[in-house]
Amino acid sequence: MKAGLFSLAAVALLQLAIAQPHGLQEKRHRHHRRQAVVEEVDYLIEEVIVYVDDNGNAVSTATVLENATAPTVASTSSSSFTTSTTSVPTTTSTTSAAASSTPTTLATSTSTSAPPPPPSSSSATPSPAPSTVAPAPSPKSSAPASAASSSTPAPAPSAPASSGPGFGKGVSYSPYNADNSCKGPKAVASDLSGVKGYDVVRLYGVDCNQVANVIAAGTGMKLFLGIFDINSIQSEVQTIASAVNGDWSLVQTVSVGNELVNSGSASVGAVTAAISTARTLLKAAGYNGPVVTVDTMVAMQKNPELCIASDFCAINCHAFFDSNTQASGAGAFVQGWIEKVSQAANGKLTVVSETGWPSQGDPNGAAVPSQENMQTALSSIQSAVTSNVILYSAFNTLWKTNSAATFGAEQYWGMYGNPPSGSINTS
Repeated sequence: MKAGLFSLAAVALLQLAIAQPHGLQEKRHRHHRRQAVVEEVDYLIEEVIVYVDDNGNAVSTATVLENATAPTVASTSSSSFTTSTTSVPTTTSTTSAAASSTPTTLATSTSTSAPPPPPSSSSATPSPAPSTVAPAPSPKSSAPASAASSSTPAPAPSAPASSGPGFGKGVSYSPYNADNSCKGPKAVASDLSGVKGYDVVRLYGVDCNQVANVIAAGTGMKLFLGIFDINSIQSEVQTIASAVNGDWSLVQTVSVGNELVNSGSASVGAVTAAISTARTLLKAAGYNGPVVTVDTMVAMQKNPELCIASDFCAINCHAFFDSNTQASGAGAFVQGWIEKVSQAANGKLTVVSETGWPSQGDPNGAAVPSQENMQTALSSIQSAVTSNVILYSAFNTLWKTNSAATFGAEQYWGMYGNPPSGSINTS
């Protein structure tokens, strides 16, 4: 079916909002995108998606009432973006026909480049090769990652626990060359051709036509997709819907944002509102699977509302950033945090959306990067966490930037070494 989107009107000018950064809580990789940071004016906008059949007859509608922003000043690229709106959408929808119809146009919004993921294998994980290839943006640090402790917050209002995504093991992937350019379909297929033994592949965004290219690669893995920019939810949902072309069975989970609260890029309220908006639009497009946000284990434990708003808790959890944990203890570390986060969220299922160990870099106390320790850590993790875990990362991410904050290890988490497609192959 074809679909059209009609925006009704800006109802009221609310207020000038400027995002306030929150304290960083953990040293972590972050997937950044070049994007404008703006001073924004918030408007309340009611948007209606109308689905029509091939003869132009309306068959269903979905209404989204949310804050929208009008930029007054824009600056160029930034390693992270700031969200100054807290849109708490009120949504209603009526359906009189197939909810699986995919809208051909969703609201306008700008997209930018997105970030990359992690890989893992069964028992023996491949060793990374020291070549020179890789993909996209780089991550910033946050305060200490000793995820060791932090008082458990009072549990948030309970919500029905989800059965979760129900996969065994996953791997993350990013379609970027070392110069930050996009990889084309042939390069993506070349990279993924040797990545075997995983149920799920995690992507962080929709840029570079990555969703369609990974589907075209025919890996057999389901997709853990990402809406990277919560200010561009409608356009990113449209890109995903176009890529899956009605076959939502390809999609295991859709995440909304990656470590936004931990990095101070968005408030808890803004993220939970974004989850609600994304869920409404995805359902209107025919997707009924899990919708979550992803953040660090520390941010999730301190802000269980993020879990409650999600269909399950999704945490990025890296033992390497705890200076007291050796590679052999990585599995116990990750399992311990799964239990802490679930406890904070009233027993809700916790899925590990990133975990791994670097093969190169500087020591972080007892946590020492090396090829041998990578294998030890991955073996420990896979023994302790036997399902619902995504390993970081399939390949070294040479498009990122190493820094003291990440112990010079930011580029070297690839289980398979450098990607076989090379560092500048964009075909």
